[in-house]
Amino acid sequence: MQEIVVISGKGGTGKTSVVSGLASLGPTKVLADCDVDAADLHLIMHPSVRKQNEFISGELARIDPEACTECGLCREYCRFGAIDESFRVWEQDCEGCALCSHVCPTGAIRMEPRFNGYWYVSRTRFGTMVHAALLPGAENSGKLVTTVRTEAREIAQQDGIDLILTDGSPGIGCPVIASLSRASLALIVAEPTLAAVSDLKRVQELVAYFGISAGIVLNKADINESLAQEVEAFAREKGLPVFGRIPYDGAMTRAQIEGRSITEYDPHGLGQYMHRIRDQIRETLQTDGQTHSA
Repeated sequence: MQEIVVISGKGGTGKTSVVSGLASLGPTKVLADCDVDAADLHLIMHPSVRKQNEFISGELARIDPEACTECGLCREYCRFGAIDESFRVWEQDCEGCALCSHVCPTGAIRMEPRFNGYWYVSRTRFGTMVHAALLPGAENSGKLVTTVRTEAREIAQQDGIDLILTDGSPGIGCPVIASLSRASLALIVAEPTLAAVSDLKRVQELVAYFGISAGIVLNKADINESLAQEVEAFAREKGLPVFGRIPYDGAMTRAQIEGRSITEYDPHGLGQYMHRIRDQIRETLQTDGQTHSA
């Protein structure tokens, strides 16, 4: 089984547009949206939810007002200021460390499992999709990413599907690391802007650290030719293939507004770039497979 994880050094480079464009092309695949902090692949996929699951992770302090004597020890020891003067716990500030429950002399504070959001298994026009959504301000997105990827892998195995296409998170934080483990290929979407080039170099270091094969798609490639050439020079220096140069075109935005992939919306224009990118990725995966088996 092979998994392509699409990532980017920063948000807004066009990562999800590339994922949706590739999703609409063969072969059959399972989709996974691991950008759980700001999921938006569903806006294009229009998923029909078949299974909804609560995401429980970490703990949250609860104070029993009947048992509380308002001695103030919990407020004194809580370094996060999560307990107010009325001895109520502010959920957005509680880190679940449980110190308050240990110092409470009457046992009025208990730790409860924390509800952080949902994860779903859905049907889309391009196949099964596993996706999720954290509640505003909720944490443990790395663990939720792992849950989404594990479910996608199990579905692929059950259905005899050999490919998973994953929309990863931008940046280099915990959700990205969780998205990359055991990936067959990291597809890095970059754009020729100063911020994006800088962040591209950081995310490439992360991918290299984990020893994952990688390639680059340069989106909005014609908005700054000198920076586009810098990206390509960096790719040559690191031995990374550039799978495609996608020009800036308003069709990409119009496709998003209509909730369609660029391959559906503009099949004879920008959609053709997705075909070429898909073919380049397929060749790279085949070459890597032959190298690993030799």
